[in-house]
Amino acid sequence: MTSNGWFQILVFFGLVLVCAKPLGVYMARVFERERTFADLVFRPIERVIYRLTGIDESHEMRWTEYSVAMLMFSLVSLLATYAIERLQHLLPLNPQHLSAVAPDLAFNTAISFTTNTNWQSYVPETTMSYLTQMLTLSYHNFFSAAVGMALAVALIRGIARRESKTLGNFWVDTTRASLWVLLPTCTIYALLLVSQGVIQNFRPYDQAKLVQSQTVTTMGTDGRPVTGIVATQTIAQGPVASQEAIKMLGTNGGGFFNTNSAHPFENPTPLSNMMEMFSIFLIPGALTVTLGRMTKAPKHGWAVFAAMSILFFLGVFIAYYAESQPNPLLHGIDQHTTTMQAGGNMEGKEVRFGIADSALFATVTTDASCGAVNGMHDSFMPLGGLVPLVNMMLGEVVFGGVGAGLYGMLIFVVLAVFLAGLMVGRTPEYLGKKIEAFDVKMTMLYVLIFPLSILGFTAVALMMPQLGLASLGNGGPHGLSEILYAYTSTTANNGSAFGGLSANTHWYNLSLGAAMLLGRFLMIVPMLAVAGNLAQKKLVPPSPGTFPVHTSLFTVLLVGVILIVGALTFFPALSLGPILEHLLLQAGKSF
Repeated sequence: MTSNGWFQILVFFGLVLVCAKPLGVYMARVFERERTFADLVFRPIERVIYRLTGIDESHEMRWTEYSVAMLMFSLVSLLATYAIERLQHLLPLNPQHLSAVAPDLAFNTAISFTTNTNWQSYVPETTMSYLTQMLTLSYHNFFSAAVGMALAVALIRGIARRESKTLGNFWVDTTRASLWVLLPTCTIYALLLVSQGVIQNFRPYDQAKLVQSQTVTTMGTDGRPVTGIVATQTIAQGPVASQEAIKMLGTNGGGFFNTNSAHPFENPTPLSNMMEMFSIFLIPGALTVTLGRMTKAPKHGWAVFAAMSILFFLGVFIAYYAESQPNPLLHGIDQHTTTMQAGGNMEGKEVRFGIADSALFATVTTDASCGAVNGMHDSFMPLGGLVPLVNMMLGEVVFGGVGAGLYGMLIFVVLAVFLAGLMVGRTPEYLGKKIEAFDVKMTMLYVLIFPLSILGFTAVALMMPQLGLASLGNGGPHGLSEILYAYTSTTANNGSAFGGLSANTHWYNLSLGAAMLLGRFLMIVPMLAVAGNLAQKKLVPPSPGTFPVHTSLFTVLLVGVILIVGALTFFPALSLGPILEHLLLQAGKSF
């Protein structure tokens, strides 16, 4: 680890901290329908949208109606995406004449982008046409993020309101999230990316002649190796900057290119790298301020922000430390950090980013449900790869995805307050609302669905050699980590991957698709049930026994609950995966 590396990490966090309050206050005004400076532009557009779609913006929804509206919107979007993927060979803006996407892959991809996961079991530049990328995948990048923001705001309203049966209007919240927040921000952001060299065009792919021809061996259709000479390289083009902006800001993560944010057309400079990491945390961090403002408890919002920050720094320290250490299997090689060499483990990392920015990017993208990568997590040291895995196993509540991170964290807040009440023998209270049996049942349902999907699907895959194990690129504990990571990433709606797993098979396309659906929608409904129940309650005056939720003690308790729940649930699986791999590596063994 170097002082320059830590300086970059602190600059990144400082930017998030500085921008959290103004954006958080702005979003609170947007969702509470207070006047903002952007109303002059977006309010007329909003009214036109409501007239065309028949939406009554004054109509408020109960939590059940809110849930149904969200589910139906997602279902229609999913089916439309699937249809366009299957028909892309007949549609325009396909200069490479790419064929229709296979049924199981189209199913997986449609679910992936609908759920804000953006898991990609394919090479984008050789599978998806420009039209498919823009009309379906970018559409979901905007609206899956907007839905997450709407759901977080619905839960905040449930906490803030008293004796109310409604949580707002799903259609209005989603529209305002898109118009007032995502669209203008992404327009400016895309232009900044273009200024750094991110491409934005509709050109056919270029052909470049190699300086030196390469001998390449591939697998033929008959299963036998075929050796040939490659003298040219295809250089993919496309409307990348506009996709990249919402990919990062909406914590989506699906890359225009297969190598994602390690590709120089997506992430060409250190400044673009910093902007991309900053944009991942920008809205999730600001939503904690929105929470404090809408509930009229600003200190509570900052206490939640502090808990997220502690978990973030813990993760980035371990990842940075692990990747800065020499590989014990490389004997007789100087791996120390000097002015002439990076030192540590540079495998799978871009030289222009180095160890510090690669470890930081991996931590940020898995703290949030983004999944974009600028290095290959499969090539990290065992403990370095452990950090992204644990970040997702904690429910991606460390800032988390746009909206999803906040409502996931608030579920843990309810659980922490409940445990605090048990410890002092009082009925737990949260911001003047008593936490009762129904709230705890829905909270535990939310918490238990997560490990059930991850561990259940992983166990089934491990028991099927012809389906689950046949796709592995590695054996031993690292192979287990690859499968465990895949189901953790999809259930957590993250989308990043350990690259050693070949996931474009019928089994993985279908099972990972099912994991994404469970991780998104089966967890949203209990959360909205908690929101609806809290909204109906009366406020209880604070008493000497009320546990304050704005103090450092609350922050420590919240961090402890998150770590304990994650540790107790997933430690056995982690001990057989990255932890065992680390111990074997230190003993000089590998698989």
